[in-house]
Amino acid sequence: MHSNYEIDEMISAKSIAARVEALAKEISEHFEDTDKLVVVGLLRGSFIFIADLVRELDLPVEVDFLEASSYGNSTESSREVRILKDLRGEIEGRDVLVVEDIVDTGHTLHHVLHLLEARSPARLMTCALLDKPSRRETGVKADYIGFEIPDEFVVGYGIDYAQRNRNLPYIGAVRFTS
Repeated sequence: MHSNYEIDEMISAKSIAARVEALAKEISEHFEDTDKLVVVGLLRGSFIFIADLVRELDLPVEVDFLEASSYGNSTESSREVRILKDLRGEIEGRDVLVVEDIVDTGHTLHHVLHLLEARSPARLMTCALLDKPSRRETGVKADYIGFEIPDEFVVGYGIDYAQRNRNLPYIGAVRFTS
């Protein structure tokens, strides 16, 4: 693990707030006919994003969480996805929006969608704060994307590096130093 690194601001807190508001408007319009949307946050990286997003949704929502891991404390995906915490509620016949912090290789989201599709939701859609298409190894693509970013390791706004920097109010690019 690298111990020396710097963080350069990539996406400001103000830009994130504006984009979350716009995403919530799009999502609210798409699901306006639902009686209750089940918003599933993928822990731990999405916790700040999901909190801000659901407060902006103009719909009745239920929030649930699923924890999947493919990284551990590494900067590289292990490509092996493990479910560490499953949903508490049933999603059969319900509208579900999966909220992810970042879609990188796509393995985590692909695995989670496969798992949830087997539970027969009425509609299953996805929202990712960050999308890194240059790293994609699966065909998965989020329905709603906050920002497309280059292939850089990022932290902040819930996203960590070895359990640090989740509390930054912005998205920052990590620059490893010697």
